[in-house]
Amino acid sequence: MSQSYNRGLIEDFGRWKEFSAGMWAWIFHKFTGWVLIGYLFTHIAVLSSAISGPEAYTNTLQGLEALFLVRLLEVGLLAVAVFHILNGIRLLMVDLGVGLEAQDKTFYLSLLLTGAITVASVPTFMTEVGF
Repeated sequence: MSQSYNRGLIEDFGRWKEFSAGMWAWIFHKFTGWVLIGYLFTHIAVLSSAISGPEAYTNTLQGLEALFLVRLLEVGLLAVAVFHILNGIRLLMVDLGVGLEAQDKTFYLSLLLTGAITVASVPTFMTEVGF
């Protein structure tokens, strides 16, 4: 005999308050994965400027790095990549049976480490780069 659960209305947007750490980890992992896929296409577009020669590629990089918004987006990209990597390692350990009872703590640890690494790298990304 199968059981059915009342999951509420689809329009019940207040349900996010009921999410556990595991659900937030899943949402963040999916989101960061999609962001990394989007970055891949942007990266390929920038690299395609190398077809015109090394000067065009250098000019493209200098033009992009001169923009504050691009440097800010690079910090965001670092945060996305670090979280995705740390959460992926966490998921691998859970799949191997290590730390099953501490999944919430390891998720919060991955968030904390992501924040620490990102904040520590901000000065590196925000300084002007001279080619």
